[in-house]
Amino acid sequence: MNNINPIYKSVVIFVENIERSRNFYEEVLNQTIIADFGRNVGYENGLSIWDKDYALKTIFKDKINEINPGKFNAELYFEYDDLEILLKRFEENDVPLIHPIIEHPWGQRGLRIYDPDDHIIEISESMEAVVLRLYENGINVKEISEKTMLPIEYIKQLVD
Repeated sequence: MNNINPIYKSVVIFVENIERSRNFYEEVLNQTIIADFGRNVGYENGLSIWDKDYALKTIFKDKINEINPGKFNAELYFEYDDLEILLKRFEENDVPLIHPIIEHPWGQRGLRIYDPDDHIIEISESMEAVVLRLYENGINVKEISEKTMLPIEYIKQLVD
């Protein structure tokens, strides 16, 4: 049966050095490979990296000199509930921080880093972890809903 709507499958980022980026995503962020085509690597979570020169030549062919791929125009988003462990790993691997762990106005804690090609990566707690942390800190369901903008019924399901 044909679906009448496109189905989102993944994001592909273009990288300057495939080996350096593989090391970052596989060793620092512990991503699992599902497909390795050499100049294009796909990971279990839907992220793929593609050698920039090869990708641009494949996509734009003879118009390669007319394009200007932008920087800082997107962010990759990951969730991980023990941010302190990740921050230590980033420090040990000299990963450049955009900002350390902060708490956003909606209660979610997160940090941002650069990958080897200056792609912005945000890693934040899951909203489920935020709700449980706030609840364990004595904040009631109504207040959590107001802070996180999540529905009261959803929060009740998490804390009951």
